[in-house]
Amino acid sequence: MDEKRWNKKGQVTIFIIIAIIIVATGILIYSFYPQIKTTFGGGEKNPKGYIQTCIEQDIKDAVESISIHGGESNPEFSTIFNEEKIKYLCYTAQYCSPCSIQEPQLIPRIEAEIKKEIEKNVDSCFTLMKESYQKRGYDVNLKSGDKKIELLPNKIISTFNYSLTLTKGDTQKYDSFVVVLNNNLYELGEIANNIIKWEASYGDADVTTYMDYYPNFKVEKNFLGDGTKIYVVSDRVKGNKFQFASKSLVYSPSGYC
Repeated sequence: MDEKRWNKKGQVTIFIIIAIIIVATGILIYSFYPQIKTTFGGGEKNPKGYIQTCIEQDIKDAVESISIHGGESNPEFSTIFNEEKIKYLCYTAQYCSPCSIQEPQLIPRIEAEIKKEIEKNVDSCFTLMKESYQKRGYDVNLKSGDKKIELLPNKIISTFNYSLTLTKGDTQKYDSFVVVLNNNLYELGEIANNIIKWEASYGDADVTTYMDYYPNFKVEKNFLGDGTKIYVVSDRVKGNKFQFASKSLVYSPSGYC
């Protein structure tokens, strides 16, 4: 009886160990599925998915950095707020004078900055993809092309006009690669653009007006000691934000204009 009891206990123990191994394996596969898919077949069947996986996080990082710093990742003409360099989008060095707009084409400027930030990584992704297919026995013809970033309502579209031809028995051709990022930087930039115009025309902007008109967005105004104002425009739900600096209509040391 004791021997049978121990045999049963041993079988139960083995089943428990096998169950733990199965669960652990499932968790690992789930956690690393995108990488596994790209490495063992996903990338082979879908070059566009390979590029999406490879460059998407770089685009997100570039967008976040550019948004935090006022339209550039490392602005030269800037002030410091919360230990971050914030770009002046409107500025005057004269007392009692409205500021001059520093970026009259803010949205195109942001698009150009995103493109600059990700350019090297895009080229690296295509090179890695080419090498990956060559290792699988494909004949690869890859020609680089232009890169285009578009800020549109609720999304950022990155288009890479690279030409790719894969041959291994049959032939697959791709003329362009598109990565779509769900992000409302366009809306944040448009609100910022409007605030800048008010700063340039009247020396200030009423943040409550924007929140009444755009209830999904929060607009904050912070004052620095030298007359600089830091505007922070953020999405109440998603948390995305765009912040920038303005120095306009600053009172003279006497306190009058």
